[in-house]
Amino acid sequence: EDLLTLSHIESNTQPPEDRLIEMLSLVNMLHNDAKALSNGKHKISVEIDERLNLTGAVDELLSALGNLVSNAVRYTPEGGEIRISWQRRNKQAVFSVTDNGIGIEQQHIDRLTERFYRVDRSRSRETGGTGLGLSIVKHILTRHQARLEIKSTPGKGSTFSAIFPESRVIQK
Repeated sequence: EDLLTLSHIESNTQPPEDRLIEMLSLVNMLHNDAKALSNGKHKISVEIDERLNLTGAVDELLSALGNLVSNAVRYTPEGGEIRISWQRRNKQAVFSVTDNGIGIEQQHIDRLTERFYRVDRSRSRETGGTGLGLSIVKHILTRHQARLEIKSTPGKGSTFSAIFPESRVIQK
């Protein structure tokens, strides 16, 4: 299914729809999904600028941002903390997921969005996934003129941020 999704996104030359996305609702949905996936094993918090919305394809962005959230839950050990944030940064809007999980060594960060790339193949069985998630995220964000920023420190955690351009930001 992930391979079909990626193929569809890559072959779609049409720009994404430009519908208003109520980000408060979308972020709350992602928060609820994270809590369900975590099953009480993590402390999950949310910080939302309720006046900040986006234009775009809601299904695509829900998929991309949901992937970042589910990765944080899957790669953060039990008892860890995950923070979901939707804030303004200068004239851009930033959706970020920060965890205090296992972290990623710098040598792997540039390759994370490659198809099938795995930092640790032995973890594939225990965490699930296809190795296509971040590739899908990157393509969806690119379709929305956005970019993925990854900051990580091994043993301390990671922050994955989707940074949207001013042209897609709607301020209430």
